[in-house]
Amino acid sequence: VLGPIETRELGFTLMHEHILVANRAMRHCFPGYVDERKLIRDASGEMDSLKQRGVSTMVDLTAINLGRDIRIIRKVAEKTGMQLIAATGFYWTEEPWMDAWDAEALSEYLIREIREGIEGTDTRAGILKCATDRLGVTPFNEKLLQATARAHRLTGVPISTHTDVSNQSGLAQQDVFEECGVDLGRVVIGHCGDSEDISYLESILKRGSIIGMDRNGIDLILPTKQRVATIAELCRRGWENQMVLSHDASCFIDWFPKQLVEQTVPDWNYRHVSDVVIPALRESGVSDEQIRSMTVDNPRRFFERQGTY
Repeated sequence: VLGPIETRELGFTLMHEHILVANRAMRHCFPGYVDERKLIRDASGEMDSLKQRGVSTMVDLTAINLGRDIRIIRKVAEKTGMQLIAATGFYWTEEPWMDAWDAEALSEYLIREIREGIEGTDTRAGILKCATDRLGVTPFNEKLLQATARAHRLTGVPISTHTDVSNQSGLAQQDVFEECGVDLGRVVIGHCGDSEDISYLESILKRGSIIGMDRNGIDLILPTKQRVATIAELCRRGWENQMVLSHDASCFIDWFPKQLVEQTVPDWNYRHVSDVVIPALRESGVSDEQIRSMTVDNPRRFFERQGTY
């Protein structure tokens, strides 16, 4: 977010996180809805803690309509030196203003944030975010995927997604992207770590995409023990070069009361991969080389890979 860096400088990279998820309309109408000073202080402390654990880069995949605030992301980067990569893109939820616009028109906003900058800054988006959820790939969601694909093809910026494993929408996302001419190797299909279905996960992997094992710590969806077992099994099958690790955590999210989060998912934080998941993977027979692939080499190759468009 503070300017271009060489991919060799990425180092250990968390590929799917957020600093702030909060409704922009509520923030606009109710000053103090988010305590920005506290958020920046808390986020800076978290980034410093990650750096102590050897993490160099974090990808903030907050979409435009999830409340992304580039000013806050930049301030955290400036205070801590953490390499933060910001996203552009639209979340899956239907919004009336989007209905009348086609994929080409919507993609122009994404292209602008990649080529010119985000929210009046010189920070350019380094990744495209898109999503489908419990409804699967609806016609509305297909339009958003198509807009993402067009922005990708015209700029070369790679794609990372949000999915719901209950309807195996990762495969449907790949279908849309393939129809749009996207190189599936430049796509991370997100939240695959919510699934223990090896057959489903290998179906995505065989088409060339990376899978995001990126909700570590959300034991309410799938406990850590089962997430680790799935990653370890895929490593045994030779897929370590197509997986990345993360948490989908945030420093502030207005979807749930903070107390509820602390009670139900106490391990949902940026440190869980370093402190718990990686040691558990080692105990499960995953080698340090395979761990390096998932945390360092795969993110680097993902951002380095060039499409032929």
